[in-house]
Amino acid sequence: MIVKFLEKIFLRNPKRNIPKGNNIICPANGKIVRILDTSKNIRLRKGLLGHVTLLTKDIAKKCVVICIMMNIHNIHVQRSPISGKIIDQKYSKGKFMNVVNGAEKLEWLENEQNSMTIFNKKNSLKIKVVQVAGAFAKKIKSYVKTNQDIKKGEDIGHITFGSQVTVIIPKDKIRLNVKLNQIVKDGETILGEIK
Repeated sequence: MIVKFLEKIFLRNPKRNIPKGNNIICPANGKIVRILDTSKNIRLRKGLLGHVTLLTKDIAKKCVVICIMMNIHNIHVQRSPISGKIIDQKYSKGKFMNVVNGAEKLEWLENEQNSMTIFNKKNSLKIKVVQVAGAFAKKIKSYVKTNQDIKKGEDIGHITFGSQVTVIIPKDKIRLNVKLNQIVKDGETILGEIK
């Protein structure tokens, strides 16, 4: 009974009005806790800087990294920010540090995570969505497979309990439309317009 109640809360998936147009939508429901521009001088401890480089190197030399924190009240299903093809997917074991307290310091980079790289042929755009497990969120689920075609706004996975989703976008491909501490809605908030 308790399990069914928890599933009802954490796996709820309301219908969203997916915005039309040449844009990148938010994959997660929550709050933007960090926007990182990798073209600027990033001061992080050595190990964390290596994690940032590893996450972004297959996307572009200069990236915008948007971190969205989800609390237990948010929708925990993730959606594809663009239409395209899943060209890569990687699951990494890691720690279960608090993604809320460690968000600004990027300590979540050492947590368990699953990354999905999506390629949009029309715009020659490659972006990455990273599902990050938190202190209590120890269940990451992907709904997609490599080489699968997906549409913007389509469900791509979920994370149980409070957690974080990070989006990595080439800096020269986006006109950013969001700011730090903004509350965002999965499938509806536009992160930015595609250049």
